[in-house]
Amino acid sequence: MGKKILIFTSEFPPLPGGIGNHAYNLGKHLYLHDYDVTIIADQRNKNLQSDIDFDSKHDFKVVRIKRKNPVVLTYINRIQKTFSLIRKNEIIIASGKFPLWLVAFMSLFFSSKKFVAVLHGSELGIGGKVGKSLTRFSLRKYDKLIAVSNFTKKLALDRQPNIKIEVINNGFAPKIDVQIAKPKTSGLDIITVGNVTSRKGQQNVIKALPEIQKQFPDVVYHIVGLPTEKMKFAELAKRLNVEKSVIFHGALSDEALYKTLSHSKVFCMLSDYLPNGDVEGFGIAILEANQLGLPGVGSKNSGIADAINDGFSGKLVDPHNPKEIAQALSEIMNKYDAYSSNAVKWSKNFSWDKIIKKYIAVIANHRDEENAN
Repeated sequence: MGKKILIFTSEFPPLPGGIGNHAYNLGKHLYLHDYDVTIIADQRNKNLQSDIDFDSKHDFKVVRIKRKNPVVLTYINRIQKTFSLIRKNEIIIASGKFPLWLVAFMSLFFSSKKFVAVLHGSELGIGGKVGKSLTRFSLRKYDKLIAVSNFTKKLALDRQPNIKIEVINNGFAPKIDVQIAKPKTSGLDIITVGNVTSRKGQQNVIKALPEIQKQFPDVVYHIVGLPTEKMKFAELAKRLNVEKSVIFHGALSDEALYKTLSHSKVFCMLSDYLPNGDVEGFGIAILEANQLGLPGVGSKNSGIADAINDGFSGKLVDPHNPKEIAQALSEIMNKYDAYSSNAVKWSKNFSWDKIIKKYIAVIANHRDEENAN
């Protein structure tokens, strides 16, 4: 085994979440390249055994922080375990808001370790004055800062100018062995996969449906994901008289999701930048759809801009401009075969087999720096 690496993440499977998906694949692929990987993550299921059962299926080590009452005991336990594990590892990678803060503080006590932060986006904008001050302090304490998109890099530089940040886009790994199987129908089926929330932007697609229907009267919008704000969005569709064009599927199994994607034409992610600072840092679901031949339509001025090659694998739009959204869909449908083929080609740039090499280069560069010193 190579160097000992600790990944401290705010999310981890089996429950969904982009940060957790990233941490899982980062740990898995570093392990496959002979690094000694330990991941520290909070208990997320109410039943800790569900998390433990998931963790036991993998060769790398996972340490779960058990929930305790009062919650302050959970924080104390998290700090103690993090301190202990940092002592045993050489490279420490923080991913998510609380890990960003805690590991930055821990770096004050371990000058011989290498500290790396992966910045996703939302952790840079949320929090009041105290939270934002902690973030600015934290960004100065890492040996390496990695942003998952150029948009996230800009957010970090807005928070703390004159810091050095490298961009390594998120990667994706197919959950199942997929085959491109596009529907033969000429209609327009749109799909969004993700938690049904204002940040993911399903409401922006619904608001655009009256305009889209002018060109595609039989359009169907498939909404897949945890139904967090389903009732609010269903009411919006009813007010706009487009409820018959909207299908809420809820969370789906991998097999059911693949089937729904395969019967769709275009993947839409019209994410919003929320007032509380919550943003879309990248948009990995778009690439997962691209792999199946679905072009993407996504929000400008967000991390999604790195996930869509505008005019090649899809279109970038103003998520609040229904006419622009409808025009983008019309362009894609008029040149569908080219956009679909290009989407597949584009997705191949983001496989974890390629992305992990960029992370290893960051680690290897540190070795060179150590030798030089």
